[in-house]
Order: sequence, then structure tokens, then C-alpha cells
Amino acid sequence: MLKFSIRRRPTVLVPPAVATPRELKRLSHIDGQDGLRFHIPIIQFYRRSMDHRGQDDPVPVIGDALPRALMHYYPFVGRLRKLEGRKLAVHCTGEGVLFTEADADVRLEQFGC
Repeated sequence: MLKFSIRRRPTVLVPPAVATPRELKRLSHIDGQDGLRFHIPIIQFYRRSMDHRGQDDPVPVIGDALPRALMHYYPFVGRLRKLEGRKLAVHCTGEGVLFTEADADVRLEQFGC
């Protein structure tokens, strides 16, 4: 059994780099199906690379790129809202997405990656 320790930093809210449109985007009937109404937590792993701008830590690179990417994908920084008749919409508020940095004393290869 693989055992390891994880050190999490506080979760931060990352807003887009510039103000985005404030609007309500209704989801399609396909996107609003009851069978699709669940949350999928995601954990992404990034290998350290000495080649990328001389940085060995991916967090500053992601931290720099994420707000710029969110400008173009601004519904992701909004909030899901229920409307009349169980319809769903994304309220584009520009609030941001949650980001949590974590380090572990284990290597990806130990997971078979």
C-alpha cells in the first residue's frame, strides 16, 4: 500500500484577468438533463520541468495563465442557477474559479504514471 503526505495551501479564488460580460446564459435542454446534474471533482497532476522559463515549479506558470484563459472562457467563472421549471443557467458573474496548490512526498511514477 502506497502511503504519502500531502501539504495543501489555502484555496484561493482566481478571477479572470479583465472584467467579463455579466449575463445569464441558459443551458440547453441536453445540458440541463437530470442525469447530468452532478459534480465531478478534478485533481490534475503536473510534472516539474526545468525547461519552462527556468522554473521548476508549475504553480507560478498556471497562476499566470489561468486568469488570462478565464477571460475567454468566462462562463466558467460564473455560478450555476436554477430557474423556473427546473431549467438551469450560468449566471456570468466574473467571480472566479477555486484553485488549490498542493505538494506531496510521492512521485507520479509511484502511481504508475
